[in-house]
Amino acid sequence: MQLNKSELLASKISDELKERLGDRISSAFSFSRLQEEPWIEFSVEFEAYNFFNIILNYDRGAFGCAIVNGDLGIALPNSQEWYDQADMSIFCEELQKQLELRIPDKFLEYNGWK
Repeated sequence: MQLNKSELLASKISDELKERLGDRISSAFSFSRLQEEPWIEFSVEFEAYNFFNIILNYDRGAFGCAIVNGDLGIALPNSQEWYDQADMSIFCEELQKQLELRIPDKFLEYNGWK
């Protein structure tokens, strides 16, 4: 079975996150809202730091992450707003900083992340 464009891009972004964040990603990736026509749109959900459920939304090139909070999300600021112009190293570094700001230092230290 051949993957469509949105599935390929969602998989590529997931691989980049896993490569850069390593063991800070504490679950498998789940894809949803995969849409290819008339534009590419999808969501990728995963757990980070055994602490937060995260959703990455991609819509016509714009992308960003939020902490899942029930039916709503808490947006995480990031300077990399457009995937085709993004430096994924910077994106992941900023995501890591935003998440670690919200996690107790003792928890991060205990798990070897600080």
